[in-house]
Amino acid sequence: MGLLTQILGGLAGNALGNRNGQRHGGGMSPVLMALLPVVLDMLSKRGQQGGGAAGSLGGMGDLIGQLTHKGYGQQAGSWIGTGANEALPPQAIDEVFGQDELHRIAEQAGIGDDEARNGLAVLLPDVVDHFTPSGSVPGGGTLSASVDDFLRRLT
Repeated sequence: MGLLTQILGGLAGNALGNRNGQRHGGGMSPVLMALLPVVLDMLSKRGQQGGGAAGSLGGMGDLIGQLTHKGYGQQAGSWIGTGANEALPPQAIDEVFGQDELHRIAEQAGIGDDEARNGLAVLLPDVVDHFTPSGSVPGGGTLSASVDDFLRRLT
């Protein structure tokens, strides 16, 4: 949850302008800031079942299912649970999303594929953790409202 708080703080600071020539955001990576809206949009694709690519995943439940299917269920479970988040290796991003979808995500965020791969490996654990504070994936309506509220704060 700390990473998302830093990102929100950075975005809010940047939205206020750069009046004194100071950089806001507490050194938060521009890559993570670029990826966050894409990841949130991916989570908001609830009810749109697809073939396993990020844009066609049916929200968080399908993302967790795909991570589990590819052998990263322990990591994903740690993000949902109330304990420490286990890291996700960058190569897992290729396995879960595939090269074409990773490239689409990178283009959407305006970054390179390698930056997207590494950024998603850092960002996904925190995003899933943030939206599962009670230790379980919330129901579609609750998750939708939470993601939508978070997106409103970004804009």
